[in-house]
Amino acid sequence: MRKHTKKIALLATGWFFVLLGAVGVVLPVLPTTPFLLIALWAFSQSSERFHSWLYHHRYFGPPLQEWEKYGIIPKRAKIIALTTMAISATLVILLTDTPWYGLAGMLSLMMIGAVFILTRPSKRPKLQPEAEI
Repeated sequence: MRKHTKKIALLATGWFFVLLGAVGVVLPVLPTTPFLLIALWAFSQSSERFHSWLYHHRYFGPPLQEWEKYGIIPKRAKIIALTTMAISATLVILLTDTPWYGLAGMLSLMMIGAVFILTRPSKRPKLQPEAEI
């Protein structure tokens, strides 16, 4: 892929995910931060200007900075993600004729995602007082 074409594709990807993230602000079932993280990555590969704009944005910037510095996934986002996974798994199991190996694969991937989500902190670590010498 030519460099110019790649840059345009990454810019389009970035703006697409910014748009999805913005929609996620008003729709509680659509996550905001994961989409903005993808947009931030795409901008980091294509436009320093847009990367800086998104990273320092008044509303979108703080959760991105929290993720970068501390790996934080807010409790609300964890609840939404895990609930969505559980509902999705239930609907697939009850309403489809998916073979057992498809269900096992889906449930395994969901479990990996759930473990990842649950092992991330929900808030900043408490500052430790400096040890006296």
